[in-house]
Amino acid sequence: MERKKVLITGAAGFLGSHLCDRFIKEGYQVIAMDNLITGDMRNIEHLLGFEQFEFIHHDITKHIEIQGKLDYILHFASPASPIDYLKIPIQTLKVGALGTHNCLGLAKAKKARILVASTSEVYGDPQVHPQNEDYWGNVNPVGPRGVYDEAKRFMESITMAYHNFHGLDSRIARIFNTYGPRMRLNDGRALPAFIGQALRGEDITVFGDGSQTRSFCFVDDLIEGIYRLLLSNYHLPVNIGNPDEISLKAFAEEILALTGNKVKIVYRPLPVDDPRQRQPDITRAKNILGWEPKIKRKEGLKITYDYFNTLPSEELTKLPKEFISNK
Repeated sequence: MERKKVLITGAAGFLGSHLCDRFIKEGYQVIAMDNLITGDMRNIEHLLGFEQFEFIHHDITKHIEIQGKLDYILHFASPASPIDYLKIPIQTLKVGALGTHNCLGLAKAKKARILVASTSEVYGDPQVHPQNEDYWGNVNPVGPRGVYDEAKRFMESITMAYHNFHGLDSRIARIFNTYGPRMRLNDGRALPAFIGQALRGEDITVFGDGSQTRSFCFVDDLIEGIYRLLLSNYHLPVNIGNPDEISLKAFAEEILALTGNKVKIVYRPLPVDDPRQRQPDITRAKNILGWEPKIKRKEGLKITYDYFNTLPSEELTKLPKEFISNK
């Protein structure tokens, strides 16, 4: 029987590489595409010997050409950390706009189903808690996070336009904070930043008073939710995340307990537009997908810490403080 074929953009990134693993495991023909601006070939090098795996080095803001049939597209190409927003803001906007347009056009031409990776950042600094999919958000389009937030909001809008106008078979995943092996240690987000500082024996930096909250989902749970959403019949946005909310102060204390380090937690001024609360309402995912996270934070953090502990010493290079955030 002929394998179904899936294109995964952003395939050398954190989530993209785990998606490649899952679809290879499920017996798909996987085309992995990445321009490697933030992705890393080491994340997918273990797949290069598989007959059903192909890597294409390509920038999806340019025209995408795929030969033959295509059953599914998973659009995960995008910078996804504050350090990237500051370094490559134009590319962040372009991949959300031009890249999404090209992926949707390809899906239309191939009559393929497409799933786009949106984000909890579309809710901005939320005035509704927990956040459900019917909430429209509180976003500053000209703030430092605007390039990412608005790129993803545009992504959702143009995806729905293709669905409604062209009848395109589409899915929208709103992904909340996710962690696990293959995260970039120095990408500026809270979890890798905290672990990186602890591994280097530095004080852990928390912004504000640490009362702001996040909800962390282990990557294996997230991938399961994405897989179920792709194969579902639901086209409106679905939150995929773990509703187990924790303050950043308490989270930093968990990291200290995990690493056994005796460093202190130090507090710095809150960044502009830093969300005060972040917790998904996953009622829709439970009802439609039969999905909810299974892996407890203690278990997931241990797996993630063990992974970071195996990285070469040069990857523990200190990240400039201006690039660390509580995302």
